[in-house]
Amino acid sequence: MRFINPKTDFAFKKIFGSDQSKPILISFLNSLLYQEQPVIVDLEILDPYLAPKIQGMKDTFVDVRARLQGERTVIIEMQVLNVEGFEKRVLYNAAKAYSAQLLVGESYRELHAVVALTITDFVMFPECAQLQSAYVLKEKRRLTDYPEGDLELVFVELPKFTKSLEELTTVKDKWLYFLRNASRLQIIPETMEAALEIRAAFEMANAAKLTAEEIDIQERKLMFILDHRGAIIKAEKQGREQGLRLAREQRRQMEMEKGRAEVAKEIACRLLAQLSDQQIAESTGLSPAEVAALRTEQ
Repeated sequence: MRFINPKTDFAFKKIFGSDQSKPILISFLNSLLYQEQPVIVDLEILDPYLAPKIQGMKDTFVDVRARLQGERTVIIEMQVLNVEGFEKRVLYNAAKAYSAQLLVGESYRELHAVVALTITDFVMFPECAQLQSAYVLKEKRRLTDYPEGDLELVFVELPKFTKSLEELTTVKDKWLYFLRNASRLQIIPETMEAALEIRAAFEMANAAKLTAEEIDIQERKLMFILDHRGAIIKAEKQGREQGLRLAREQRRQMEMEKGRAEVAKEIACRLLAQLSDQQIAESTGLSPAEVAALRTEQ
């Protein structure tokens, strides 16, 4: 078998956001958000398009959006490219999902919690070793929760997950391994066969079951990612080369300045017995203080 890359938006939406994806998404969210406890027993997969309630506001899309029991909403985004402003986009999408719940005249009491789950294929927080982070509203000094902590931002950084197939012990491990490695596998690993929802995700990712149109879309998505990654690598390389050129030029300039300063000091030393400090300073370009220091050294 050949499996499509679940990290592309097309494949991610197909696996986790299709009509038949409910059991898969429940398992995925329980493992990532609730330590594999069966907190979510049911959910409704929603249109990922977030229409603005106010004229002039920006339209937004996420990869998958679902409403859990208790009216809690979770929005999920798989991000492969580390683009400028991405951190702000995550916050904006979460705030948009929260505010879009209300129509004109409705009470704020009708607002329900929103969880934004973001999975990145790049390291987003290099200063932090853990692969999963969660951010909520806190008081800055006492770190107490805001009374209505309805917004939660959860990040999972895939590059920080480095377990091999033999090291997988939890359902969360298996889901993360699926996201990172499915496109490189040719069979469903035995260790993941028993997890029915993960097996179902593999089946949905089976390229043999895609239509010609779906395969074309997936290939174009992959090409887009590769092109942009190539552009980023080229820009970084050009930036490094430009930085090296600038550093070399600055070093040459410093050496020239140092050489000129040494010559000026040498000339000044020869003139100490003949001219005043002010006259030597005017002749050599040194400051009077520098000339005085030279006279002291003699």
